Amino acid sequence: MAGVPNMLLSGIVGSTAYGLAGPDSDVDRLGVYAAPTVAFHGLNPPTGRDASIVSHDPDTTYHEAAKAAALMLGGNPTVTEILWLPDDLYEVRTALGDEMIAIRRAFLSAKRTRDAYFGYAVSQLERLLRTGQFQSKMRKRQAKHGRHLLRLLDQGFHLYATGELPIRVTKPQRYIDFGEAVAADPQVARPVLAEADERFNSVQSALPAEPDRPAIEAWLHRVRRAYLDPA
Repeated sequence: MAGVPNMLLSGIVGSTAYGLAGPDSDVDRLGVYAAPTVAFHGLNPPTGRDASIVSHDPDTTYHEAAKAAALMLGGNPTVTEILWLPDDLYEVRTALGDEMIAIRRAFLSAKRTRDAYFGYAVSQLERLLRTGQFQSKMRKRQAKHGRHLLRLLDQGFHLYATGELPIRVTKPQRYIDFGEAVAADPQVARPVLAEADERFNSVQSALPAEPDRPAIEAWLHRVRRAYLDPA
């Protein structure tokens, strides 16, 4: 967090937040900050890669408010979870950060949620299949991908069906066992994906067809007003 100006919201995410951390797990952090409003009127506004502050070992990612909002509107599971953390995992919560949490459902839409969470899970399987020939060297990494594949399917379905995103998993050992199973044989994940697809098809989503963009726009305008350069 050192050196990141105007932090609005930050907290502990990843395996620690899910309840899946092992003895070798890092503590990952995610946050939302506000660039000074005047910066958007210069030659190099903070957009794209310039709107994210990233470091590794452990993974720490802070997105500028507009970029964070855009990623959430797209259903990005990794970024969206910052709005649904248990209270004890937040490390910074400002008034504007609390406002963002208060409108968290405004970012959601049924199709984007399904496509994002299910799509991320499919990408996890593809990664597992690509590295299958190196299982002896990459077993821990593959087990991690397997755990997160199952978590994404469960979290995504719950969010799609109920409008609520659970962060901590209820039965960690189930995910650990599944991770070990797919590390040994990635094909084990295929029927789980097929079953998840059927689950999504079996319910009427609690989410709207489109996000509430005016509510998000109004919040972002409040952020920009708060960080205007007095000069």
